[in-house]
Amino acid sequence: MKIAVIGGGPGGYVAAIRAAQLGADVTLIERGSLGGTCLNVGCIPTKALLHTARLLDGIRQGREIGVSAVPEVDFAQVQKHKGKIVKKLTGGVGMLMKANGVAVLNGSASFDGERAISVKGEDGAARVSPDRIIIATGSKPAVPPIPGIESSRCVDSSGALSFEGVPKSMAVIGGGVIGVELASIYSSFGAKVTLIEAMPEILPLMDSEMAGMLRKLLARRGVETLVSAKVESIEDGDGTARVNVSAGGGRITLEAEKILFCTGRRPDTEGLALDSAGIAHDRGRVIADSRMRTNVPWVYAAGDCTGGVMLAHAASAQGETAAEGAMGLDAEYDGTACPSCVYADPEFASAGLSEDEARRRGLAYSAGKFPLAANGKALIENGGEGAVKILSDLSSGKILGLHILGARATDMIAEGALAIGLGATISDIASTVHAHPTVSEAVREAALASRKEAIHILNR
Repeated sequence: MKIAVIGGGPGGYVAAIRAAQLGADVTLIERGSLGGTCLNVGCIPTKALLHTARLLDGIRQGREIGVSAVPEVDFAQVQKHKGKIVKKLTGGVGMLMKANGVAVLNGSASFDGERAISVKGEDGAARVSPDRIIIATGSKPAVPPIPGIESSRCVDSSGALSFEGVPKSMAVIGGGVIGVELASIYSSFGAKVTLIEAMPEILPLMDSEMAGMLRKLLARRGVETLVSAKVESIEDGDGTARVNVSAGGGRITLEAEKILFCTGRRPDTEGLALDSAGIAHDRGRVIADSRMRTNVPWVYAAGDCTGGVMLAHAASAQGETAAEGAMGLDAEYDGTACPSCVYADPEFASAGLSEDEARRRGLAYSAGKFPLAANGKALIENGGEGAVKILSDLSSGKILGLHILGARATDMIAEGALAIGLGATISDIASTVHAHPTVSEAVREAALASRKEAIHILNR
């Protein structure tokens, strides 16, 4: 079986490896660097900067725990460190391709009829005629239709990772995951950051109560937030740009050295010539079912190009499903328990339903909450900022959602994803012995709190 994978990001390279494991002759086509947005200009470089920012904050707060030092930021070295990690990981993907016998073609792919793909790159042109095709071309930043967005002071998330120095001030348009993370990072580095979100709360796709808590914690770190706010226009000024915002029934003008727009992403399928192969799409979003099949029997799609949940780990899981389906296995992607993570300071992670969604669905549920101020390890790690919320079905006790705001949240959320995926109950969580002292103890305490049986807080 010959399989061609278009795109070398988390969906594509994982699909290529899985297909090769199953015995396919695999060709991976990538026009840029292996690793896609995630490894090159997304997840990994962002977290590298965030690690440095957290270390910087830790040094500043050291006096409180008996360690005094004056931090000095060498931003060129910060960027060098980030680049070193990116290079190591992208190089690792290349090694995995070789180890699994995956042929890599560098160039831009486009459909050339039904089962053929044309590839044009620096080394010339090639034509591939596989038995199955997996589209995994990812996504790119959506540019909002704001007058003045073409200003040289405006950058997208990729541009915000490549600054030569820390801007003195920054306006971040969009309070989703990317905007919140970058606002947190540059605030820690010393920039005066204003976060602007059109919805009533930041992180509108996550639990609003927990998102509100994070917004307040970010405010303590100097991030000013405007919610229910709309950017009307951007104007270049003398050394800065003016951002005109309508909020609270009035108009506010902000001045910032850099304007970062993080208003979502859109599928990156331009140039693929989907129509020439008869592949159904919605303005570039490849339409695929839960088995990652398109309307064309030999074409599959995975990851951001399908326009679903645009997360690297979701893309990888879908890539595996697509590869297994292409090789004739009965595979299906279930994103019900797929976790979402925000790598701000503190971290915020969710799996399953938010309380907002549970209400919208009219579900009878129980909510248990446990403040991390009552958790010993969290007090040591970050002063006990944050909380854990767990939702369960009132009748069956099955876990509906887990939401963690605080230290190590993104590492702990796997417990919630596993519980939801297995149909576990509040009793299952409560009867599981959690190690002490750990932040994860708070998950069990939240489960107990839903039954008014929490040990380390008063049950109300």
